[in-house]
Amino acid sequence: MCLAVPVQVVSIDGNEAEVEIGGVKRQVSIMLTPEAKVGDYVLLHTGYAINVIDEAEAQETLKILGEMASLSDNA
Repeated sequence: MCLAVPVQVVSIDGNEAEVEIGGVKRQVSIMLTPEAKVGDYVLLHTGYAINVIDEAEAQETLKILGEMASLSDNA
């Protein structure tokens, strides 16, 4: 099973972008999503942005992931 996580694009430099999730920033490749712009949400998988998604979908996914994390903290 593969997991892709929504992250927000903070800046772009050529085929690389700085993205942020939960206050953590990292450099990723946007070679597969050249249409990505600053402010967009992208799905990140193994260091590659694989799809641009809308903000509502990104926020819903992040909410669910947060709920899953809190459940495992209480176990």
